[in-house]
Amino acid sequence: MINAHPDVDAVACDGSGFMVDVLSRNISTPIYKDYTDMLAREPLDAVVIATPSRMHAPMVQAALEKNCHVFCEKPFCLDWADSLRLSELATSKGLVAQVGYHYRYVGAFQEMKRLIEAGAIGRITHVLAEAYGPVVMRPKRTTWRTDKAEGGGCLYDYAAHPLNLLNWFFGSPDQVIGSHLGQIFSEGTDDEVFSTLRWNDGPTAQLSVNWSDESHRKMSTKISLIGTNGRIYADRQECQLYLRKPVDSLPDHGAGWTVKYTTELTDDRWFYLRGEEYSGQLDEFINAVKNGEKGARQNSFASATETDQTMAMIIENAETGLSVGEARAAAPQARKKRSWFGR
Repeated sequence: MINAHPDVDAVACDGSGFMVDVLSRNISTPIYKDYTDMLAREPLDAVVIATPSRMHAPMVQAALEKNCHVFCEKPFCLDWADSLRLSELATSKGLVAQVGYHYRYVGAFQEMKRLIEAGAIGRITHVLAEAYGPVVMRPKRTTWRTDKAEGGGCLYDYAAHPLNLLNWFFGSPDQVIGSHLGQIFSEGTDDEVFSTLRWNDGPTAQLSVNWSDESHRKMSTKISLIGTNGRIYADRQECQLYLRKPVDSLPDHGAGWTVKYTTELTDDRWFYLRGEEYSGQLDEFINAVKNGEKGARQNSFASATETDQTMAMIIENAETGLSVGEARAAAPQARKKRSWFGR
């Protein structure tokens, strides 16, 4: 699929012999069955890793050690200590290192971030972060997604998306309480995630995620913010803003409701792959590699590590019932402090 980009000449690797045999008969792209063999034989500039989550850490490390730039699908790593170590390794080598949190490329969520930074709704007091969808709808044979050791369950596969948006907006939470990782159909992993996150100089957020929800045709991620001057709501389709009073930083927004749709908030992509958000993240990664940039403009390994740490805090809180905060983090990490009071 990435070969659709004119600046890319890609080879591929898949551990499924059946998949390799089928693809090899239908496309001209060279396909390997062994990742280590591919790294040894091919003079690669970059690697895109889209494998079950358990494989991310060793595959990312092998690519970085070959001095390859890396785009890794989310979640970054199931152990956030691996995430931190690999983020530092990529930085030390000056490599482009990006993780596929595509919601940061959705126009409505980009508009929400712009409004937050403009102080549109004053001091943000409460947040509701949600994600629902029909992934696991009945008891069934275990797949890598429903095997906690392989994919991390609903927390890592679904909740990671709204959590990554919260990290983007507010940084790492200072406290996690009231977490619940529940089972509906799965055995040994979570199908629903509920948690409360607090920022000392910011809002309190309620996280509500369920991947066994057949009322949604496909994944639905949405964020609602309540502040002293109004509220903001965003999902894949639109961003809604309600202002009690106009603010100087937004002269084109009056009191009351303003609704903008993703179609009007998104610049057309010259390169298209599945959706503008997927096109945007891959195009940014490819251009950064091509232009000799270091790191990633957004969705860096460091920002993905922040999300992995947040999920580790939720797991610890759910398992122990004890409040989990910065002092109880599983490993040290410098964390940003931000203020979300209106300007």
